[in-house]
Amino acid sequence: MEALQVIWFLLVGILVTGYAILDGFDLGVGFWHLFAKKKGERSAFIESIEPFWDGNEVWLLTGGGALFAAFPPVYATAFSGFYLAMMLVLLGLIFRAVGIEFRNKVDSPAWTKAWDFAFAIGSILPSILYGVAMGNILRGLELSAVGDYTGGFLALLNPFALVCGLVGLSMFALHGALYISMKLDGGIAADARKWAQKT
Repeated sequence: MEALQVIWFLLVGILVTGYAILDGFDLGVGFWHLFAKKKGERSAFIESIEPFWDGNEVWLLTGGGALFAAFPPVYATAFSGFYLAMMLVLLGLIFRAVGIEFRNKVDSPAWTKAWDFAFAIGSILPSILYGVAMGNILRGLELSAVGDYTGGFLALLNPFALVCGLVGLSMFALHGALYISMKLDGGIAADARKWAQKT
């Protein structure tokens, strides 16, 4: 029984790591999307991730399903105790998806700008919250004897976890800048290399 738990633990770890690697560049591109100034940059960013972004999120869903199947008490604690945080992540992912799909539906600069902003915020918010979650896991969580989370949402926003959130955002931003520098060319790639150095 113990060997099976270790195998599931490794599998969940691989799925979450796979998500961070494969969806990390999408989140990073979304971060830089907010700061893109040159004409055509934002469209080029979206086109570079368009074939991949929705498939990359499957890793997160599979990781959640594996956690539910292998470790139901952990799943129950995480999804009940971190309900507000999970809803914020979900909201960010929805903004990102809708921003990508709707930005070119109406030929209006204001429309495109609004969805570009939604896409950027929908990428930045989950990036920070993933880092905050990892910071809280490393720091330890307040659990009752039966495994229920006893802290509130604000307890998750402790200084250590917030620093981890900023580090997570920086790592995703670096990932996105490196992806842009490899996927695109010309001035955009040169700018992306400078962004990567800054992060």
